[in-house]
Amino acid sequence: MKISFLTFIFLSSFTIVIAQNESLQPDTLRKDALNVYMQASDYIRKEIPFVNYVRDIKDAKVYIISSSQRTGSGGNEFMYFLNGQHEFTGMNDTISFVSSSDDTQDQIREGQVKVLKMGLMRYIAKTPLAKHVNIKFSQPLSEEVSTDKWDSWVFRTRFNGFFQGQKTYKSSNINGSFSANRVTDNWKMNYNLGINQGTDKFEIEDEIIKSVNKSKYFNALIVKSINEHWSYGATARISSSTYSNRKFSAEFLPSIEYDIFPYSESTRRQLRLLYSIGAYSYQYTDTTIYNKTEESKLGQQLCAAYEVVQKWGSMELNMRWRNYFSDWKLNNLSLEGYVNFRITKGLTFNLGGVYELIHDQLSLVKGGATSEEILLRRKELETSYSFFTHFGLTYTFGSIYNNVVNPRFGN
Repeated sequence: MKISFLTFIFLSSFTIVIAQNESLQPDTLRKDALNVYMQASDYIRKEIPFVNYVRDIKDAKVYIISSSQRTGSGGNEFMYFLNGQHEFTGMNDTISFVSSSDDTQDQIREGQVKVLKMGLMRYIAKTPLAKHVNIKFSQPLSEEVSTDKWDSWVFRTRFNGFFQGQKTYKSSNINGSFSANRVTDNWKMNYNLGINQGTDKFEIEDEIIKSVNKSKYFNALIVKSINEHWSYGATARISSSTYSNRKFSAEFLPSIEYDIFPYSESTRRQLRLLYSIGAYSYQYTDTTIYNKTEESKLGQQLCAAYEVVQKWGSMELNMRWRNYFSDWKLNNLSLEGYVNFRITKGLTFNLGGVYELIHDQLSLVKGGATSEEILLRRKELETSYSFFTHFGLTYTFGSIYNNVVNPRFGN
């Protein structure tokens, strides 16, 4: 024990001495580097080492807010909003990188780093590190742009599944989908087709319980831009679901939308109001609690969505109201929200959840569900509400700098 204890003391002292020696290494460039606050990955820190990544936004001379949204081609547009502070107050820039659906993760992160480097140069040019930066243009500009033979259409097909089990339990799920999308400044068209089948099998003593859940769907969305605030379009959906007791379901909803903020600012803030009115048609597998095997109705939907990304954090709120004209008591109200809020230096609060008031369960089976269907959640059950929530606090303290990446023994 004494030898082990002495060894531990020796190794600890040796580590402290090394750490002290490393901290005493002169670094005349590091102290002059630009202080930047952003949510940076290890890759970004490695590829852009000429700035100081600080933990608190108040210590930054430039803070970077990032956001992303899907593009019509199936890729992503990554937006970076650079905001100057202290001596850089008033220097604000917006830069972006667009990835394609064929890009690998490595190609995406290379593109992100490249555009971030270009965006930071304006600020680094005003620091002593500017004299160590060289800018090079690697490719000649093409005088012509080739015509897109696909006319902005993007197609995607997917098939996957899983099988798992043990001696008394087996489960499987198989699903596939196909989509065709076309997104331009004036038009947005999305078509999706899918199928899913899940099976659970239990062996309890001498009894075998088997449950199968099947669903199919086809969705269509067509939207036409009017201007920076208005757009109109329609959605259509055809589906079937054993869970919802629907042998056939169809709906068609013409809609109009107004965004209080310009659509061009969608990555930073949105406040959209969407109104839809249309027809619904249902055919049921089993007789419902309303003694129906089929029915058609007219109804409406009102949706509101608010999203904002700022230096204090981000917020997303969504509300949807739906009802049938034949009986306004048959309605549904859902509220969804997510907040990521920076309370103070190092302290972040996050909260999110969904709450739904349900009064439109037209397809509930008259005979109810068996115990097996209830436990396996294979049939929709009567309820007046549903909810889900999550919350958390994160507190970080210590050195304000976070430049070094050390991957040894993992992260």
